[in-house]
Amino acid sequence: MIEMVIEQRRRSLGGGLEVGRVLPFAKRRMVGPFVFFDHMGPLDVAAGVDRSLDVRPHPHIGLSTVTYLFSGEIMHRDSVGSHQPIRSREVNWMTAGSGITHSERFEKARAEGDHLHGIQAWVALPTEAEETAPSFSHHAGDDLPQWSDSGVHGQLIAGEAYGLRAGVQTHSPLFYAHLDLQGGASAQVPQGHSERAIYVATGAVEVDGRQYQAGQMLVLGADVSIMRAEAAATVMVLGGEPVGERYLFWNFVSSSRERLEQAAADWKAGRMKLPDGDSDEFIPLPDTPPAPPPSMS
Repeated sequence: MIEMVIEQRRRSLGGGLEVGRVLPFAKRRMVGPFVFFDHMGPLDVAAGVDRSLDVRPHPHIGLSTVTYLFSGEIMHRDSVGSHQPIRSREVNWMTAGSGITHSERFEKARAEGDHLHGIQAWVALPTEAEETAPSFSHHAGDDLPQWSDSGVHGQLIAGEAYGLRAGVQTHSPLFYAHLDLQGGASAQVPQGHSERAIYVATGAVEVDGRQYQAGQMLVLGADVSIMRAEAAATVMVLGGEPVGERYLFWNFVSSSRERLEQAAADWKAGRMKLPDGDSDEFIPLPDTPPAPPPSMS
């Protein structure tokens, strides 16, 4: 059965960049370790776009950010010295751990114009890894296994699923994959994890006799194993094992409220290093307090 359907909520990030926010949701903060899920675009960007579209430098702790694009290009910079563009079907995996700052710039779009479309997810780190050293890795090609079968083309983004393993270092059991389904095709949903979900990025899919549309995340019961597309559809499948209750505040995730407060104070006081070349501007700390941890019931 479908345990819950979560509708994306449109959120402006400023400068004309709008996302469909799926996680966290009031009644379901996490799916496995996935604590944040934003659908970016699709957005056509004209050459010469103002720099206000960029996501200015901002900090993270206690999580890994996972950026994946269907189309377009984003330039990533961070405080451990990474300077890496990401393009279609590639992955930028940034582990914040004890603390990192980064920016995301639309430099190609500004120069040439672009069609931006993708997903950014956050994966909460397990308690024993929350203060790990920050790091960044970029993945493409053989690191992200692809397959095609009976009208389904898939690419594994992280973890293990469909008998494959991605070359992305993770800190807890999970899976994350991109599936393109032709009309009339059916696809298996990976099993073996206690929490799983499907996100319909484009088109529609049928699960348990009901149709679900783009912008909907289906949180799955243990008995759901297959979906079908009447017409072409793009779907993300994700899940894993819970990592425990988490506090969320702005861009910070932690099992400790005190740790969030410390990170907020460090950012406000300017004690967190900015990415090289990005010291001219940054996103200020909001005034809202940390959210309580999600109910695990």
